[in-house]
Amino acid sequence: MEKGDEERAIQALADRVMAQINELFAAGHIYPNAVQQQMLTSHVRAMALRSLTGEPLPEVEAELFEDISPESMALARQVVDLFGNLPQEEAWLLSVHFEVAKENER
Repeated sequence: MEKGDEERAIQALADRVMAQINELFAAGHIYPNAVQQQMLTSHVRAMALRSLTGEPLPEVEAELFEDISPESMALARQVVDLFGNLPQEEAWLLSVHFEVAKENER
């Protein structure tokens, strides 16, 4: 795959997943601020890259995510499942974005 084609594929996948995340946020009344949205978008793009290239995720320790709510972890697992080929450790990292955004006031 040529570099431009790979970039377009990564962006298309990231855009589809972000659309799903935005639906989950709306359903869960979660409202990320602009900085949180930008960080989440960047993370999802990195996940799309790993999904399409097979690049492994650096080692992550589960204990770091013990304080994440079950709701945020469940949302993150739903999103990771959209990719179909990423390890569940991705959900641990992604759940932090949801947990932080849940704290925002509308």
